[in-house]
Amino acid sequence: MDKSWIMKPRGSDAYELGVMEFIKFAFKDKPENIELICPCKHCGFKKPQSMSVMSDHLSWSAFPKEYTIWLHHGETVGKTSTTPNISQDTIVVEDPIQNMINDAFGIDRDKTNEVPIALDVEIDRDEVVMPTETQERNEAKEFYELTREGEEPLYEGCTKYSRLSFLVKLYHIKCLCGMSDKSMTMILELLKDAFEFAKIPSSMYEAKKTITKLGLNYVKIPACPNNCMLYWGEDEERETCKKCNTSKWKSTAKACDGNKRKKVPAKVLRYFPLKPRLQRLFLSSKTAEDMRWHAVDTKNDGMMRHPRDSKAWKQFDLTHPWFASDPRNVRLALASDGFNPFGMMSTNYSIWPVMLIPYNTPPWVCMKSTSFIMSMIIPGKKMPGNDIDVYLQPLVKELKELWTTGVVTHDSFKKERFTLHATLMWTISDFPGLGALSGWNTYTGLACPSCNMDFTPFRLNKSKKWCFMGHRRFLDRGHKFRLNKVRFDGQQDMRSPPKTLSEKRDGRKYSRGEMFAVSHKKSDGSFVNDEAKKKNDQLQAEIAKTHSENEAFVNVFGKEHGGFARSMGLGVTPSQLTTTCSARLTSSSEDNEKMKKMQAEIDSLTEKASQVDILKEQVAFLMQMHNSKDNQREMFTD
Repeated sequence: MDKSWIMKPRGSDAYELGVMEFIKFAFKDKPENIELICPCKHCGFKKPQSMSVMSDHLSWSAFPKEYTIWLHHGETVGKTSTTPNISQDTIVVEDPIQNMINDAFGIDRDKTNEVPIALDVEIDRDEVVMPTETQERNEAKEFYELTREGEEPLYEGCTKYSRLSFLVKLYHIKCLCGMSDKSMTMILELLKDAFEFAKIPSSMYEAKKTITKLGLNYVKIPACPNNCMLYWGEDEERETCKKCNTSKWKSTAKACDGNKRKKVPAKVLRYFPLKPRLQRLFLSSKTAEDMRWHAVDTKNDGMMRHPRDSKAWKQFDLTHPWFASDPRNVRLALASDGFNPFGMMSTNYSIWPVMLIPYNTPPWVCMKSTSFIMSMIIPGKKMPGNDIDVYLQPLVKELKELWTTGVVTHDSFKKERFTLHATLMWTISDFPGLGALSGWNTYTGLACPSCNMDFTPFRLNKSKKWCFMGHRRFLDRGHKFRLNKVRFDGQQDMRSPPKTLSEKRDGRKYSRGEMFAVSHKKSDGSFVNDEAKKKNDQLQAEIAKTHSENEAFVNVFGKEHGGFARSMGLGVTPSQLTTTCSARLTSSSEDNEKMKKMQAEIDSLTEKASQVDILKEQVAFLMQMHNSKDNQREMFTD
């Protein structure tokens, strides 16, 4: 029997005829409903399949090239064959490129009897998919195209690299070395010219067409050059800014041939959608198990080794038990800071990347740079400041959807589908970043978010910067640092810890409306941005209408719930802060009683010390009188 078709490309006529001959040979003289071991890569000679299923598997997965003597399908070693007698090995080595494609499209390589991605839809691999076709059909076509490129050798006779593996390796080198698209195009043109027989794309543009099929792309959203708005959603078709009336486009000068150039946005936000990236964490067989580590790991020695050991994490679990019931729900931290991408070539440019960090994974995984999720790149040339809220809108929208409705995700570890939810729990930034993300004023003596109004300003004379020296207030009353003057600011600090924003100096609670106004105003009394002023005006009008501040606050800002990004100014502080004020007030009154007792003891000791000083003075006077009498007696004797 001629078996040369095994080495032919999958999809060729010779290959299709060869598969039909193999199926006929394997099921010859067998009962109608019998199942035989399937030799495809996914079944790996482990799963028995029927005739129709095996034929489908071999049509979209290449026949194993080393399986030339069909021992598992009725052929004996003594039979002659037109191919050389190769030693039989039924252990199929996993193909990393095929595994990468499976992870990208959510195909579980262990569920071999499951039909992958719209396989029941008839697909012509050479047809042009029209935009009106269903999404499942498009995904199926992309899957087949990637699988075909992953099995197609780079050149005739090449066994080390397929067309896709060579392209992925080359693109990986480009990313690691920071090469531009232009330099990669020049390299590809050189390789194409030198090795004409190799299947190499002619430009980086052609290469990206293949790589983008693996998913995890980004979205370009035009923005106002003055950071006023994003041209997305309802404003996507606008040509000018609705606030400053600035044009959306750069100047459209004519080209040399007299034709108009293509319109280019003046400023572009590059946003990386969050949902597919969280889904990919569970589609990948390597990370799905790590995403539940925080709940599975039983080591708890009372040390702070991971955010799961913090009070905030545990309090969140108690407040939202439905979220904590599934350990696969993702808890995120947001980090952002500006940097100059041009180094010393330009001193007047600041670009702000926004990163998300999933804290479900172990500490030795979550803090690696490979675990960070790029959320967006905010372009320069100036830092966005309080206008960062404008650029965070797409992320906030996705976070709200992930909190309320979630997204259906396939768990490759448990082999099931579930609804994935996510929440943003922390932000990581320096003080300027804190001011940009939260709207908090960080440029005056009231910049400390802990002390706030109870802060004693201390400004350094030389550097002219504000210094925050109230950290000793959080120590125990008897701590030696509280009494130490030399190593600090020359003063003892016996004050109680500062009160939270939910309390005033007179012990009265702040209302949520007052908290919003205080936390969103600058030192001169003006609001940090127009959005904050607009919300405050709406709140005051609603209070006058309803005569109930809580009801008015809910009407303007919506019901407070977890997962609500505070950077948009739609929330002030978690409700837990306002529910624990009584406990804080109680502890504060107890501290005051202790302070009174200590002050009484100090006064008593001071009084005794003054009495001792008086006694010392009397003793000194008597000694002086005694000495003077001795001197007079000596004079009379002489």
